[in-house]
Amino acid sequence: MGLLRRLQNWYHSQCNGDWEHTYGVNITNIDNPGWAIDVDVTETVYENAAFDSLKIERSDTDWIHAFRENTTIKLRCGPENLEESLRIFLDWTEHVNERTGQL
Repeated sequence: MGLLRRLQNWYHSQCNGDWEHTYGVNITNIDNPGWAIDVDVTETVYENAAFDSLKIERSDTDWIHAFRENTTIKLRCGPENLEESLRIFLDWTEHVNERTGQL
């Protein structure tokens, strides 16, 4: 399954008529250059799941920083690392799903 389809499916699975009005996924560019991804997992099975910070620095333009700030998973990355960053997030959600028995 493609990465965007995985993200769409994950987002849709969180939507319950209420969650999507307050929380969700934000992707924007930053001036490093690069990307900022914020996913608020409040009121989901992921809210209290452990998320290990990650720091990958291959070069000035090839890097990823992933961390949790309260109930928001934050990923910052270089201009060509958007897919890799989303994969890190989605792989984490699948790992949590396996541990909790979620679909």
